[in-house]
Amino acid sequence: MTRRTAIGLAAGAPCAAGASGSLASRVCLFTDHLAGFTCVEVAKMLKDLGINGPDLTVRRGGLVPPERAAVELPAAVAAFAAQSLPAPMITTTVLSARDPMSRGVLEAAAKSGIRYYKLGYFRYEDLAQYERTIASTRAALRELAELNARLDLRAGMHNHAGDSVGCSLWDSWEALRGVDPARAGFYFDPAQATIEGGKTGWNLNFRRIAPRLFMVAIKDFVWEKSPQGWRTRWVPLGEGVVNWAAFFPLLKATPFAGPISLHIEYNPGGKTKNERYDRAMEAARRDWAVLKRHLEG
Repeated sequence: MTRRTAIGLAAGAPCAAGASGSLASRVCLFTDHLAGFTCVEVAKMLKDLGINGPDLTVRRGGLVPPERAAVELPAAVAAFAAQSLPAPMITTTVLSARDPMSRGVLEAAAKSGIRYYKLGYFRYEDLAQYERTIASTRAALRELAELNARLDLRAGMHNHAGDSVGCSLWDSWEALRGVDPARAGFYFDPAQATIEGGKTGWNLNFRRIAPRLFMVAIKDFVWEKSPQGWRTRWVPLGEGVVNWAAFFPLLKATPFAGPISLHIEYNPGGKTKNERYDRAMEAARRDWAVLKRHLEG
């Protein structure tokens, strides 16, 4: 990556903490595991934890229903603002600029001052036709980038392991060729990258996509054997197989200005709402302490 590219990307993708802000000051909490709580309750939780803000789920089952984004997303952002917390990003299922619901979500995000969003997943229906899928994904991304430019938004492609475009990272790099780099880039997930490229692949792929890095997702996992074969299981941060000692120096050396989303993918437990709140706080506080040590060390 050239110095000019790095400066250009940083200038084109400001976040709430600013490009010069510390990495720890850009951490937000993914709210997927907090369904059933109100935004007011989640905002208090984040304030108590000392985390910069939420990665708001604006999708079915999330904190904000996408069909009601025009009303509920501004209200959610206001709830966090009341705790002096910005809302740096949202997680969506957006795949097309032509879809009315998706346009409504993005317009509501822009009006609410949110600048980053995670895209949905473009699926491989037939791996033998991967080139066709990548080409159709590129066409959709170009249209979304045009919409993002009008709304001052930035979309991140998440490298989810499995049958979605981006699982291998080289494929999403291909899909993003010719797409405005200021408006569409990568939402890198080292855990998902480790699942698909365990020993060195994740590292090489991160270096490849670094010039277009927008956001980062943080979570951890282990492999375990089940009657159905080997599978992954999410665990507290630092208790899994992700090579954090190798990843964080790479991240610190990579100029990017977007948010870092801390994910609690494992179930913290709790039978009652109060127990769930306490367990969720305990899990987030534990993982946040681990993450902060890596970011500030």
